[in-house]
Amino acid sequence: MTHRAPLPRSTRSAIVFIALLQGLALYLVQELGDSWPFHDIGSRYRWYAWVLTVPTALALTLVDLRDRRMWLHAALASAVVLGLASWIGWNLHGETDLDSEPLRLPFSLAMAIATFISLPWWQHRLQHGHWRASYDALFERAWQNGLTLALAAAFTLLTWLLLWLWGALFELLKISLFRDLFREAAFIALATGTLAGFGVLIGRTQSRAIQITRQVLFAMCRGLLPLLAFITVIFALSLPFTGLAALWGTRSAASLLLTLVLLLVTFVNAVYQHDSDAPPYPAWLRRLVEGSLLALPVLAGLALYATALRVGQYGWTVERFWAVLIAVLALGYALGYAWAALRRGGRWLQGLEPVNRVMCWAVLATALLASSPVLDPVRITLASQRARLLAHPGAVTVADAMLLRFDLGRRGVQALREVRRDPAFAADARAASVVDQVLARRERWGVEPAIDAGIRDPQVLRRRLTLASGSTSPPESWWQALLARKLDAGDCLEGERPCVVVHRDFDGDGVQDVLLCVLPPHAVVACRLHAQGRQAWWDVGTYHLVSDAGREGRERLQAAVRAGAVVPQMPRWPGLSVAGQPPVSLDEAHDEPEDTP
Repeated sequence: MTHRAPLPRSTRSAIVFIALLQGLALYLVQELGDSWPFHDIGSRYRWYAWVLTVPTALALTLVDLRDRRMWLHAALASAVVLGLASWIGWNLHGETDLDSEPLRLPFSLAMAIATFISLPWWQHRLQHGHWRASYDALFERAWQNGLTLALAAAFTLLTWLLLWLWGALFELLKISLFRDLFREAAFIALATGTLAGFGVLIGRTQSRAIQITRQVLFAMCRGLLPLLAFITVIFALSLPFTGLAALWGTRSAASLLLTLVLLLVTFVNAVYQHDSDAPPYPAWLRRLVEGSLLALPVLAGLALYATALRVGQYGWTVERFWAVLIAVLALGYALGYAWAALRRGGRWLQGLEPVNRVMCWAVLATALLASSPVLDPVRITLASQRARLLAHPGAVTVADAMLLRFDLGRRGVQALREVRRDPAFAADARAASVVDQVLARRERWGVEPAIDAGIRDPQVLRRRLTLASGSTSPPESWWQALLARKLDAGDCLEGERPCVVVHRDFDGDGVQDVLLCVLPPHAVVACRLHAQGRQAWWDVGTYHLVSDAGREGRERLQAAVRAGAVVPQMPRWPGLSVAGQPPVSLDEAHDEPEDTP
C-alpha cells in the first residue's frame, strides 16, 4: 500500500464541514418544499443529485484546498451530474401524479456507479498530474474508497443507535427532551451529515485499519472462492443433462445467473494478487477456478438470452432495458475472464488487469449514456409498448396502461393519450374503457375505485373461455350473467390466463351447473361453481385444486381440467340439523383405522 502524508488540519476540518453542509442541503430541500429554488421537480432532482455525488467525491479526494485541478474536476463533474439530473427531471415534469421511482432509482444507481468508477482516476491525476494510472494504483484506491464509505455508514449507524439508547434511557425517567430533540428533522440532517463526515475522515486517516479490513475481506473471499467456483462448474455441467426448459419456466433465471456471474467476478478480483507472484491456491484449486471462469460466458449468455425472451414476449420496459445492459456488461466480463483463464505466462490470471481496465470504461460509459438522451430507455420502452398496444388493442391490460400512465414520465402519459386517439384502438370499447379509467386516476394504488378491465363483448368472452372436452356450452343466461358481473369469474374476464368451462350436473338435482376454472402458472387451480336457481344464476363457492408434484403434476392437473375429468365426490357422512338449525358438516379429523389381527 502506498503511504501518504498525513492530512493537514484544515483538510480534516473541511471534510467534516463538507459532510455537514450536505446534511444541511438535504434538510433545506425538505423544508422549502415547493418554494424557490425548488419549485419544480427538475430543480429538486438536480439538487439531490449534485449534493449526494460531487461533495461526496470531494470528501474522499480532498488533500489541498488550494489545488485548482480539484476544483476544476469538481466543476466538470457538476456539469455532468446537473445535466443528466435535468434530463430526468424534465421527464417527470409537466404531468401530475407520476411515479418517479422507475426513473429515479436507475439514475441514482448509475450516478453512484459512475462516481465510484471515475473517482480513482480523478484521485490519481490530482496526486501525480496525469491520467496514466497503473492497475495497482486504481485497485488500491477503489478498495480504499469503498471501505471508507462502508466505514462511514457503519460509524453513522452505530452512533445513531447510541443516541436512540440515550433518548430511551431518559424516557424511562419521564424526560422526553432528548428523544424529542433526536427526532427533529434539522437535528437528524445535521447530525447524520456530521457523523458521516467523521466516518469518512476516520477512513482516510486510519489507513492501517482500512488495510487490515481489506485483508480480512480478501481472506474471506479466498476461502469462499473455491466453493463458489465448484457451484458454478457443477451447475454448468448439469445443463446438458437437465436441458434449458426448467430455466425458461421460471421468472428468476436471468437474475440468478447474473448474480452468480457478478459474484464470481467480485470474488476473483478480491483473490487475484496483482503485487504477488505466489499463486493463492495449489494447482488443482487453480484449475477449478479456471474452469468456473470458462463457464462464465455460457452463464452470462443464458442470462442475456432469458432477458431477451422476456423482451420478445412482453416488449421493452425500463427495467428490462437495464437488465439487458447489465447482462451485456456481464457477458463482456465473462468473455474477458475466460480469456484470462486460458492465457498462459506471467502471474496467475494476470490477464484480468487489461480486462478490468476496458470493462470499467465500458461500465462508466453505459451508466452515463443510459441516463442521457443518447440511449434513453424511456424512448425505447415507449416505442415498444405503443406498438404492442396498437397491434392488439383487445389484449390491453391494466398493467400495460398503468406502465405508460405512471412509470414513464410525461412522455408516457402523452403516448397513452395518442394510443387512445388512434381509430383502431378507439374502436375496441373495452380497450378504450381501460385507458380512459387509467388516465383518470390520480394514484396507482389507494382509495380510488378499482379499474374494470373485464371483457364486455359476448363474442370475445366466448373465444376467451374454453369448453372442457365433452362439455356442452352453458345456456345464454349464464353468459349474460357473467358479462353483467353477477357471477364471480375470477380472472377470466381480464388478463391472459386460460380458463376452462365444465358444464355438468354436479349435485344430482337434474339441473346443469357450471364450473369455471382459471389455470394459472402455479400449482393451484381455482374453480368457481355456479348453479342455476329459480330466477337467476348464483355463486355456490370456490374449489382450489392443488398439485404438489412440481411442474409435471401441475401440467397433469391442468390437462385433466381441460379434459373435463372432474368427478363429484359426495361426503361419506351427512350434515346434521338440530331443531331446525342450518346443517353442520362433519369435520373429519381422523382416518378410518386399518384392520388389526
